[in-house]
Amino acid sequence: MSGHAANPIKAILLALGANFAIFVAKLFAAFVTGSGAMMAEAVHSLADCGNQGLLLLGIRQARRPPSDEFPLGWGRALYFWSFLVAILLFSVGGMFSIYEGIHKLTSPEPLKWPWLALGVLVFGIVVEGISMRGCLQEVNKARGDQYLWTWFRQTRSSELLVIFGEDLAALVGLCLAAIAVGATMLTGNLMFDAAGTIAIGVLLIVVAVLVAIEVKALLIGQGMEPRRRDELMAFLKSRPEVAEVLNLLTLQMGPDVMVAVKARMQPTAGDHHLIEAINTVEAAMKAEFGDVRWSFFEPDFAD
Repeated sequence: MSGHAANPIKAILLALGANFAIFVAKLFAAFVTGSGAMMAEAVHSLADCGNQGLLLLGIRQARRPPSDEFPLGWGRALYFWSFLVAILLFSVGGMFSIYEGIHKLTSPEPLKWPWLALGVLVFGIVVEGISMRGCLQEVNKARGDQYLWTWFRQTRSSELLVIFGEDLAALVGLCLAAIAVGATMLTGNLMFDAAGTIAIGVLLIVVAVLVAIEVKALLIGQGMEPRRRDELMAFLKSRPEVAEVLNLLTLQMGPDVMVAVKARMQPTAGDHHLIEAINTVEAAMKAEFGDVRWSFFEPDFAD
């Protein structure tokens, strides 16, 4: 059975605490040193705090119960907020970094207290590394034996997807900033600081696009993960009440799934026994697949 024990909220809260601590440290160092790469990283960390806030809001909304107006609940609200995070915060952070880098190219300013900047970046790498480790622990629970890239392309957990992308971009961005500041210290060439700032911006935009592409697919309406759907199909085929599965449709609704099955049923003594057989299959399916919240079963009889 695929892993579904991941706890995205744990990863979100860990990232939120790490990013706020790093933001405060970076902002202080940026003002003292005048580093464009450092200021870009400070804005990035602040944007990341906003990321986590919106994701927590999305998780809260996704838990709203179904109603007449929203009969399938609010689960897909997660995808809206995840998409907003990718488009607005990632891209805004990326564009600000590129702007700051271009500004440093045209109006270079000498670094002040570069060792302080480097110290803050090393602190940030350590803290962000802890956050990334926590995120990967949750990702590993969900991906099982999948390759990381395969999980990224196929996961239906948009909040965990965004946190993974944010943590990865933050960690790589910090390393780029450290390299930029270090090269500037060693050579005295301020172009390294500007180039590092632009590289951070490009990194953020690339991550934003990759995450947005995946979340867009969820917004349009994806089914269960392919491996999860295969497990469900195998389960239905193994049921003694089912002679043949004619069609299986699934739709991911945030943390929940809607399933529609058309199956040829084994012959029964009458309609009452047919209904009992269907109810038995549906109950067993929901017990085995805890994320299946809605199921619609259309029966047929074996010849």
